[in-house]
Order: sequence, then C-alpha cells, then structure tokens
Amino acid sequence: MNAPARAVDLFAGVGGLDLPARTLGIHVTGIEKSPDACATRRAAGLHTIEADVRDHGPADFPDATVLLGGPPCQPFSAAGNGAGRRALGDIVVLAHRLAERRDVARHGHTPEADLIRLVLEPLRWALDARDAGRPFEAIVLEQVPAVLPVWQAYAGILRAEGYDTATGTVKAEQYGVPQTRRRAVFIARLNGQALLPLPTHRPHAKGTPRTAGDPGLLPWVTMADVLPGRGPFTVVSNYGTGGDPARRGRRSSTEPSATVTGKVSRVRVLADSDGAESRFTWAEAGALQSFPPDHPWSGRDVGQQIGNAVPPLLGKHLLTAALAI
Repeated sequence: MNAPARAVDLFAGVGGLDLPARTLGIHVTGIEKSPDACATRRAAGLHTIEADVRDHGPADFPDATVLLGGPPCQPFSAAGNGAGRRALGDIVVLAHRLAERRDVARHGHTPEADLIRLVLEPLRWALDARDAGRPFEAIVLEQVPAVLPVWQAYAGILRAEGYDTATGTVKAEQYGVPQTRRRAVFIARLNGQALLPLPTHRPHAKGTPRTAGDPGLLPWVTMADVLPGRGPFTVVSNYGTGGDPARRGRRSSTEPSATVTGKVSRVRVLADSDGAESRFTWAEAGALQSFPPDHPWSGRDVGQQIGNAVPPLLGKHLLTAALAI
C-alpha cells in the first residue's frame, strides 16, 4: 500500500514512532498525557494533544488511516511489581468481551489497575473505527515482551475483523539501535500481508565478536559508535540485578547498551583510561535510544522520558514493514 497521509499515535511519549513517521511523509497526531513528554514533543515540532487517550476516539480523527500505540509498560515491565503480568489473563478475557461489543470499563479501581486497563485502548479504537465504517488500514503496537499474549489475542480478534496480523518479539540491536532492548510487536494490515520487519543487523551475544554470524547482516552497533567523543568506557548498571551489587551488569563501550530505562541517570560510566566515573548526559542517553544528538529534551524527569520511548530507528523499521514502504 502507499504511505498513508495521516496517523494517530496513542500514548505517544516523546515521539519515538512519530519522528520516523514524519521522515516517511506521514502526518501524525500524538496523544500523550505527560506534560513533560508533551514539552519535549512540542519542542521537536510534533503535533501533540495533551490528554488521556480515553477522552478521545477514532471519530475525532476521521482522516487517520494508521493507528500507532505503546501503552504504558510499567505494570508489565520486569522492573515493576508484576501486577500487569499477573493480570494478563484477565486482560485477554476483557479483550474478547470488547470483540463481542460488550461494555468493558475503561478505568480500574486503583491507579495500578487503571494503568493496566490502558492496554485495551488500542483494540477499542480499532474496533470503534471498524464499526464506524472507517477502519484503520494499518496498526502498529509495541510493548515489553510480557505483553505478547495480549498482542496474540488482538491478532485473533482483528483477523476476524478482516485484518492480516503479525506478532512477535524483536531485538532493537538487530535494527541498528545501539541497545539490546526487546519489544513485543503487533502489526495489522487491512489490505495486504502483515509482516514483522526483517533484521538488518546481527544479534548481540556476550563474548561473541560483532563480526561473527550471518554475513548477510551488518554487525551490531556499539555505544562507542554513537558516543565517539567519550573514548573507551565501561557501563555499570543495576538493571536486572534486583539491587544486588554482586550482580551489577557491565557492558563495554564496544557493545550495545543494556536496555535504557527511566533510571538511566543512575548508570555509572567508568573511563577505561583512568576509572574516572561520570553519568550519561541526556543527549548521550537519547543517542543510545537512537534519538538525534540535538533532540530538544524538555520538561522534568527527562530520564523517564528517554527510558519510556520507542527507539526511533526501531520505529522506522516497524512503520516501513507495516506500511509496505
């Protein structure tokens, strides 16, 4: 299909999907509730509605042919308390109720349950657009890997609505992002085959040279590649350690970064030359997410904005696959 002119991005964050969409000639309106993320979006010139996605619907965007979205990941993330992961079965049940056009409450009884319910919104938007006779031609959703069962349920539901769908887990470093971030992806197309993007780079493996593996793929991109001014360094992170100092992960600058989270400001960066310790600047942390070095980070809690973002380079590959560009 030809690249569509307009899209709406739910939970748009700082624009990890919107920036590549703009380069592809797609006009995107992003709906984002966080004032800080909205400040960054506006500074980057991205069309923004500062609101809860539940206060809008597809009827407000009658010209949009593409639906994008990355619901809040905190309840489902391995770094969280697991409430979202425990609720996955219930979410799948509620998704099927939506498919039957039965009423499903949009809000939870607690703040945490409220966040969990947001993962149902993209499906609600897709079904509402279908029922209004203006179905989205393509849908792209991403989340942490734990949400894959929900995307698989969505796939079955939307296939019954006439879509072709694809789901799976992708590794960001296989698309040129200097970071080993894994994401669960959902792609749907109304006219044409839905496919996940083909990897362009080799997967990272600890202790394996970046030149090893499939010669048809490019070597993975290192932290040093995108932060050449730092010189050789080692990153010490608490990510995935449960706070246990003995399990703190280390990555050389000759490797991709570990997953960049909202706690990126706590990551220690040690110069290999003399052991001097520093922290990543916001521009450097953004570069590890494949944002341009001059991206205008604004507002408060920039680390959380960066950690919550879709890497734009990964977003570009998702969009080009979903839109057959």
